[in-house]
Amino acid sequence: MTSSSAADGRVLYEVDPDRRIATVTLNNPAQRNSYDAAMRDGLARYLDEVAENDDITVVLLRGAEGVFSTGADMNNAYGWYGERGQGNGANGGQPAKSRPSQRRRLTVDRKSFGFYHNFLGFPKITVGEIGGYALGGGFEMALMTDISVIARDAKIGMPATRFLGPALGSLHMFFHRLGPVLARRMLLTGDIIEAGTLEHLGVFTETCDPAAVTARARYWAEKAAKMPADGVVIAKEAFRLVEQSQVYQGEEVASYLFHAFGTNLQFAPGEFNFVKTRAEHGTKEAFKLRDEHFHVPEPDAP
Repeated sequence: MTSSSAADGRVLYEVDPDRRIATVTLNNPAQRNSYDAAMRDGLARYLDEVAENDDITVVLLRGAEGVFSTGADMNNAYGWYGERGQGNGANGGQPAKSRPSQRRRLTVDRKSFGFYHNFLGFPKITVGEIGGYALGGGFEMALMTDISVIARDAKIGMPATRFLGPALGSLHMFFHRLGPVLARRMLLTGDIIEAGTLEHLGVFTETCDPAAVTARARYWAEKAAKMPADGVVIAKEAFRLVEQSQVYQGEEVASYLFHAFGTNLQFAPGEFNFVKTRAEHGTKEAFKLRDEHFHVPEPDAP
């Protein structure tokens, strides 16, 4: 068994050649395994290694310390767009930096969504070990895996729709994997829900007790790795062709186009502006204020 890690150790990579399984671990537990551009690029490099290795059939994607991923690191919301895109509003007494141009957003988001498109059409079997949280990009990756094992108490959702708008991310995939009713509910409210509430819908391959997630994901990885490697690669390309022709037409452009538009919203008085609030109050307080803004108490039962 061989193992390695990205330069800063935030992505770990391990290969079990006897079982034909590679394990990639998001290793940023202090931030609930959220990721910035550098961390995502490290993950992409390891996935490229898996794709090019004829002796690997399955990649098992997981997060350190029982948490899958809370998606893109919102401590640096506009940092994804480079030095000119650090947000608006107060900035610790420093001059406000300019908002990123639409052309900058489109260029960066096209590259960003290239990662998700590659993962969605990955040529090897992908297995997700999903516990704790799967939010934003973490939720997207969880849905993109071929075989997904999730804890019943795992929190899933797209909370960033509350400050970037519902036309966010891989819309074709959400409607295809979740169905139009659930997709609309999750995207139009930004609700975070427990995976166990969806167990009856079969969104994930297996929903189980939190303590069983690691063992069950490993079981599915070993089971899938018994398949003939050439047959798997041919099948994955065939699956991709079927999905592209039936449900993903236009998705490659639509995903980054809508996301770029969403990062350039104009907020009306009384609407919650996360970037401005974060600049004025800090990230932790911004999340607290966000939750307070969007909280609507459930009505009392009749």
